[in-house]
Amino acid sequence: MKAALIGLGSVGRGIAEMIAQKNFGITITGIADSKTGCICDEGIDIPAVLEKKRRTGVCGDRAITATDVIEKAEYDVLIEVTPTNALTGEPAIGYIRAALAKNKHIVTSNKGPIALAFRELSALAQKNRVALRYEATVGGAIPIMHTLEDGLLGNEIIAIYGVLNGTCNYILTRMAAEGLTYEQALMEAREMGYAEADPTYDVKGIDAAIKLVILANTIWGSGSQLTDVDLTGIDLLTPDALRLAEEGDCTIRLIAEAIPKKKILRVSPRLIEKSHPLVVEGTLNALTLETDMAKEITLIGKGAGSIETASAIIGDILYIRDHYGKRA
Repeated sequence: MKAALIGLGSVGRGIAEMIAQKNFGITITGIADSKTGCICDEGIDIPAVLEKKRRTGVCGDRAITATDVIEKAEYDVLIEVTPTNALTGEPAIGYIRAALAKNKHIVTSNKGPIALAFRELSALAQKNRVALRYEATVGGAIPIMHTLEDGLLGNEIIAIYGVLNGTCNYILTRMAAEGLTYEQALMEAREMGYAEADPTYDVKGIDAAIKLVILANTIWGSGSQLTDVDLTGIDLLTPDALRLAEEGDCTIRLIAEAIPKKKILRVSPRLIEKSHPLVVEGTLNALTLETDMAKEITLIGKGAGSIETASAIIGDILYIRDHYGKRA
């Protein structure tokens, strides 16, 4: 298959590296970062492009834009991995619309388009008989969508509960283990590269809420929006709260939960027994699916990371190859 890659940040570089190293049968014919692009229908020299990106900060020609790559390159699948815009979903929604209009498959890690325009984009993909795959939007390397789509086929999903933000989980883990204040744990998370300079999306629970919306819309077709989520972050938690939890052999985790029959769509710090499978350490993510036949299934794994996210993206590309053939 031929692929065009839009976005060459940490995730984009990880995808390019894995495609260059492993024999997946995927050829990248177009790449764009935020300022430049390159197109070669026979296949781009990925190591050379990555080296140029490392040295200069750009991947290609300033006269070539992401839109040029989408419109002019020869490809079967568009890999869209630009940064998430939770307010408008742009420019990613526009990129995905343009590729779908050209009957191209889509694989994305971008939460914005899937949270904000899922119905529109999935309808457009269905109309044009192409795939819209987004495993990497929730849980990083954890195969949540594949489990829902294949492994639990025939099950009714009754509820979902998850630890869906690694930054928050790291902060809470360190507060509990070392008695750190929230501010101290956040500073450590920044030093480790787990928290952004502005951690608002993470610590206020917004990132977890976006992922919860994606899951709810995928499972139940609920048409939920971010504003539908009852949202509380971890930024006001104190070491005393975690100490009190410890006395009851419990701890605190930021839990995203959806229970449609009870009309619950919520992200909040919750008291949880230490023996519960959702009590994962550090930056791990975990998701429990409550079903009618299989009962409870819990998936645990790396929720972020360049190569980990590449695993989910490449899995989606290979799914398209196996289920759709080379072209739609």
